[in-house]
Amino acid sequence: MRLDVISIFPEYLQPLSLSLIGRAAEDGILDLKVTNLRDFTEDKHRKVDDTPYGGGAGMVMMPEPWGRALDSVRPAGAQGPKPTLIVPSPAGAVFNQQMAYELAEEEHLVFACGRYEGIDERVVDYAHENFNVIPVSIGDYVLNGGEVAVMVMVEAIARLIPGVIGNPESLVEESHSDLLLEYPVYTKPAAWRGREVPEVLLGGNHQRVARFRRDEQIKRTAARRPDLITQMDVQSLNRRDRDALWHNGFAVVDGAITPKSELDWATGAGTGESGGS
Repeated sequence: MRLDVISIFPEYLQPLSLSLIGRAAEDGILDLKVTNLRDFTEDKHRKVDDTPYGGGAGMVMMPEPWGRALDSVRPAGAQGPKPTLIVPSPAGAVFNQQMAYELAEEEHLVFACGRYEGIDERVVDYAHENFNVIPVSIGDYVLNGGEVAVMVMVEAIARLIPGVIGNPESLVEESHSDLLLEYPVYTKPAAWRGREVPEVLLGGNHQRVARFRRDEQIKRTAARRPDLITQMDVQSLNRRDRDALWHNGFAVVDGAITPKSELDWATGAGTGESGGS
């Protein structure tokens, strides 16, 4: 996969050269390039921003440096598949694990790190001619610039590319891989400061271990991210899953997972598929 990042602070992206992402770049699995937007300015001050039309606080990134930078990645009129241009923005679609999987299938991703009050909107309009443009948010908060968001997305995406992670099986068991958060993990010693590793993990019964971990995933997700529980595929649940959901405040009713607190017990709703009554 080819990854291009455009920023006025290329040194901010230096952590991408470390650890597994850096090693994948060294091994040729990833073609990672960070470009300084200021290299595409014309004045001696390498100016990239100006005051906003219509007034208001802050500065806006000027269109021409961005136009030139994007043209350097993919010249206007170039043939072949369009790269995907990701523009970090609080107004974008929320980045999640499913999006990471989808973007990991792309051959070429380009990231535009905005600063100040954002990039002149005409840049986004122009980019549609040569890129598949996706404004993306990593959460409901505002950062000083797009670099941090880009590092989050690059790491989440790149680690899904074959060869980047040493043990690909670990990807299957991670949080959000099946809408459930990851189960708690333990290592030696078996007893530490008065706290014991759960006995089931010490017995060597792989079936019991798998069930324990699944139950812990459901328990943790119900407590921390109940919104994910209601999105689970009911058809994939076995009896033990339904029991675990019941004991953690959810019931399967009419083919859907519903918080028990929302059920109308007076009418008997939920009595048919509770799985734990």
